[in-house]
Amino acid sequence: MNKSLLLKSDNIKGLNYLLSIQELKGKIDLVYIDPPFATGGNFTITNGRSSTISNSKNGDIAYSDTLKGSEFIEFLRERLLVIRELLSEQGSIYLHIDYKIGHYVKAMMDEVFGIENFRNDITRVKCNPKNFDKIGYGNVKDLILFYTKTTTPIWNEPREKYTEKDFEKLFPKTDKQGRKYTTVPIHAPGETENGKSNQPFKGIMPPVGRHWRTDVPTLEQWDKDGLIEWSSTGNPRKIIYADEREGKRVQDIWEYKDPQYPDYPTEKNPDMLDLIIRTSSNEDSIVLDCFCGSGTTLKAAQLNGRKWIGIDQSEQAIRVTKEKINNIQGDLFSAAPDYIFIDELSSETSKRLCI
Repeated sequence: MNKSLLLKSDNIKGLNYLLSIQELKGKIDLVYIDPPFATGGNFTITNGRSSTISNSKNGDIAYSDTLKGSEFIEFLRERLLVIRELLSEQGSIYLHIDYKIGHYVKAMMDEVFGIENFRNDITRVKCNPKNFDKIGYGNVKDLILFYTKTTTPIWNEPREKYTEKDFEKLFPKTDKQGRKYTTVPIHAPGETENGKSNQPFKGIMPPVGRHWRTDVPTLEQWDKDGLIEWSSTGNPRKIIYADEREGKRVQDIWEYKDPQYPDYPTEKNPDMLDLIIRTSSNEDSIVLDCFCGSGTTLKAAQLNGRKWIGIDQSEQAIRVTKEKINNIQGDLFSAAPDYIFIDELSSETSKRLCI
């Protein structure tokens, strides 16, 4: 795929079109979609300002969200079946949905992608606490369902920086050189009878029911390098220095709040898309968002050096997306956008398109 692609189209029509292109079938490494949430209303834009709730009475309709219940689930299923065919063997999909319909969507995605390929139900904190009067707790989150096509997806381990509180809690010790550190056991659960991890180390064996985390020569080298701390009772523990850690693992609760003044209804936080794209795709990957809305996914893909495909049937979405993409300036680290826009799919368009 030489250029990125923006399609103005009903997305099932657009997805089936992509599936007909041999160079794309089974070649897309990452899909992020933020479909309608089955709210039963419309989202609008009035005088350039986007509504953040459905059933707004004024303005131009950005998108309708009128499907509900089983009809909505089948709407999604039809599209996910095509997406699965487009995904590469190392591909992943992140589906953003809300708490009211999300559990039904997960059950359906277990069927489409296989429950063995379910990775995470990610909680996304979307806003500040609410104080509305209602029977029920305040809702500050939605969820992202993360699946892979196979057991060998692209995975670039995401890390986030330690805070000062993290350093105090996780690395409470200080050595003679002033370096912060902690210690961890050098043994792990489970016994091995004849393996290299069940041999004596400095004359001691692992505790009953456990084995050394590595072979004895490695333990001896760690000890020689001063990386094992011995307690007063002769218990060895591995030293972990704070300044050698890249950061802490990203967990499954994300605080990425929505923009306060979005260009498009339900526009998502760009830092969240940046994390997803860096984690589950590579620089030669193709990223797809077939509910592209304001184009946040596409911009994040562009800035991270990925090719992208966006699909949306809304005039408002295409307008906002074009503005967002066209305002990207190329620099030393990222190329200026180079993409094809198709206003309407037709047989003639298909013949002219050079993927």
